[in-house]
Amino acid sequence: MSDAEAVYDALREEIGTVLVGNEDIVEQLTVSLLTRGHVLLEGVPGVAKTTAANLYAEATGLTYKRIQMTPDILPADITGTQVYREPTGEFELQRGPIFGNIVVADEINRATPKAQSALLEAMQENHVTIDGETLPLPDPFMVIATQNPIEMEGTFELPEAQRDRFQFKLIVETPNQDDERQLLDRFDAEPTLDADRIQQVVDEERIRSLRDQVTEQYVDDSVKEYILGIVEATRSSPDIDVGASPRATLTLMDAGKARAAIHGRGYVIPDDIKQLAKPVLRHRLILSTDAELTDRSADAVIESILQSVPATEPDDASAHPREDEIPSSAE
Repeated sequence: MSDAEAVYDALREEIGTVLVGNEDIVEQLTVSLLTRGHVLLEGVPGVAKTTAANLYAEATGLTYKRIQMTPDILPADITGTQVYREPTGEFELQRGPIFGNIVVADEINRATPKAQSALLEAMQENHVTIDGETLPLPDPFMVIATQNPIEMEGTFELPEAQRDRFQFKLIVETPNQDDERQLLDRFDAEPTLDADRIQQVVDEERIRSLRDQVTEQYVDDSVKEYILGIVEATRSSPDIDVGASPRATLTLMDAGKARAAIHGRGYVIPDDIKQLAKPVLRHRLILSTDAELTDRSADAVIESILQSVPATEPDDASAHPREDEIPSSAE
């Protein structure tokens, strides 16, 4: 078992002691953590979006900060500001909640676009500027934003530039009846069960080591062609006005490397890309008017693209790396 696979299994098992259902959330949060990405979680209230982020922070041992996004929140409430201290007659930097390893922007689409834009520099550059001073953010750094479906009252749709900063948009579904019964039984037995019960299973140094390993994953030319075929199809589809950007192309490849690593492979396969296509693309596409009028969702459009773009396999076994070419796990 590779180091990345062992860490992922430990995270999944530990978080699973509290979280019921939506197990793919843990997988994609891990992929994002290992590729310096950010995640947008969408779902109706009460499906454990914020809880999932909190549990993940506890299991990774990373600093957790939560920002409650409201219509009156200001950019300085997120990044911080200079505060005048009368006893000393000097200004003192008051760091905002953005200075954490895992920062949860809770109900991000309840804040105005101006406040949402305060996250842009942090998510792209891993630093913030306060009164002309540029300050680095902690490493690792990941924003996990939650949002309600945009048709709910009192929400603002995220600007295109903000959406594109998120590596994934994950849909958090309501649990099925079996999962919800398990939830009832678990909390009936332990009513105080929460994130405090989660044990740390990985540290920052190991996370950084795994990130380096992920960058060395092998990507065959046939897989690169598959990625390019999917992206090009988003740009030529009659259902899409604005297709995926080159950033989405790179994201598909990088995320594919991480998914391969946590599943114990040293190379990416087309199924990695296929499994990641919807979370990577669904928030980046701007659908055509005809598609919107017929209630055609981004997921439905992406699914039709996946069915139309062939997943080209390598010509022969030599296209896969030999065992001694696969990146070794860190001790």
